[in-house]
Amino acid sequence: MKKRRERVAAVTASYVCHFQPEPEGGYTVPCPSVPGMVTYGKTLDEARRMAREAIELCLEVMREQGESIPPSDKPPQRAFKELVQVNAAV
Repeated sequence: MKKRRERVAAVTASYVCHFQPEPEGGYTVPCPSVPGMVTYGKTLDEARRMAREAIELCLEVMREQGESIPPSDKPPQRAFKELVQVNAAV
């Protein structure tokens, strides 16, 4: 008897992650919508890549265990602060 493989349709979802700078360098990245997901990257770009990979792996495990996948987060709508460096020498 031949085994049938079940196809899983690709679905795009988005989750808000918190990029927390660490005193020794790098970023710790939790994702509140995906329970247990925390990762780290030495640079912001690496932290983003690691977050994407960690979320995908968590979702894969959740699917395999029959758990429901968290719904996609809505884009953040509130204001945020960011330090902008400028050359003040005129």
